[in-house]
Amino acid sequence: MTGASVVTTTVDSAEAAESLAKGIVEARLGACVQIVPIRSVYRWDGEVRVDSEWQCVVKTAANRADELVAHIKTHHAYDVPEVIVTPVVGGNDDYLAWVSEETS
Repeated sequence: MTGASVVTTTVDSAEAAESLAKGIVEARLGACVQIVPIRSVYRWDGEVRVDSEWQCVVKTAANRADELVAHIKTHHAYDVPEVIVTPVVGGNDDYLAWVSEETS
């Protein structure tokens, strides 16, 4: 294990994604947030929906993940936002050190 995590969420607009990403980086809860336009197919309120969303992929220190999840839930417009934490098991040591520095 590296002590790093990737946290993923989705939002309903590019503007919401940028606002959330800036807040995360400014609060030092994430070193970097990548924003990717996607299409999601899901069931909500008994109906299958297809919507455009923007996926935010946050690189963070593992010890900041819980605080980051709380931040996302507080600043998210969805009733039940997707927030998934994935541990990083390896990678570029220099990059992972940068992630650690930027989130401390």
